[in-house]
Amino acid sequence: MGMGDPDPPLLTILHGDQTGEELLQEALRVLDPAVVGVPLRLASFDCSVAERRRTRNQVVHEAARHLRQSGFGLKAATVTPEGRDDVGSPNAILRAAIGGDVIVRTGRRIPGVVPLGGVHAPITVVRMAVDDAYGAREWREGSGAGEVALRTTRISRRLCRRVAAYAFDHARRVGATVFGGPKYTVSPVYEGMFKEELDAAARRHPSVRYEPQLIDAVVALVLTRDDALVIPALNRDGDILSDLVLALYGSLAGSESLVIGFGDGDRPQVVMAEAPHGTAPQLEGRNVANPMAMILAAAAVLEALPQPAARRAGRAVRVAILDAVGAGVRTADLGGSALTSEVTDAVIARLRAGTASS
Repeated sequence: MGMGDPDPPLLTILHGDQTGEELLQEALRVLDPAVVGVPLRLASFDCSVAERRRTRNQVVHEAARHLRQSGFGLKAATVTPEGRDDVGSPNAILRAAIGGDVIVRTGRRIPGVVPLGGVHAPITVVRMAVDDAYGAREWREGSGAGEVALRTTRISRRLCRRVAAYAFDHARRVGATVFGGPKYTVSPVYEGMFKEELDAAARRHPSVRYEPQLIDAVVALVLTRDDALVIPALNRDGDILSDLVLALYGSLAGSESLVIGFGDGDRPQVVMAEAPHGTAPQLEGRNVANPMAMILAAAAVLEALPQPAARRAGRAVRVAILDAVGAGVRTADLGGSALTSEVTDAVIARLRAGTASS
């Protein structure tokens, strides 16, 4: 794609709160066409808590409609108010609107940061984004010492199939092993459905290595592996595993988080990238937060676009941020002293140098 093409890729930008918004602005500096070398159209929506309250979440619905149209989005972290009658989190609205059934997070080596447990190869967690424990109906019965708490959870075969299919497709693309699975021995009906779909996906992908393991074994065995892994998981299992895996590599800021939307079919239609961490209000305005995850999220959106030039630019952004960190341009959470803006400056400098030398 050249700079003069009439229809550059369209990205939906969802603005957020506190440090989340500040880090999004750093990522947008990197996405400047003069920096990445490809033209982009950006449509911005203010999804800050103030605007969500003012519009009673109408702005989130508008953003979701645009995201379905564009197919690609970059989202800042947002504040979730605690009040029952408040606007809540925009994530549930967005995921429902785009059929965002799968969340993908990859732990990878951060140059110059020693990982825990001896892990070196990338580990990707592909988890359900809806249903399971986080969509449960809960209630209590009785009183005193005899009181009991109950809940009803659900998963669908379609959701299991989407997670399994994405896990095997991703493993095929990156040359990884699909490793793990649910606790189907204890829950043969509920979690067994997920295991059935993983086994079926394995039959459809005979070239992909498949090592089914119970989820509790995965937590122990993941520390012993030295090959690239893709771990498919139920919603809460995957939420816990994602934080564990990212922490093994030194920081939650070392990875992007992808929400994959399927719409009404079983093929991915939407990719929305964000950082896996929150708004970090204690860091707001101090220019010390780590922009790595948001810059990696920007790279992931570019890499997901169909245009070869955009995909090359995304890879270049990924290389640039990892190279900058490896060269010692690190924020305090990674043991350095660089400011947020200085990390972004280092990434931009590397991208400009690459463009100049190509």
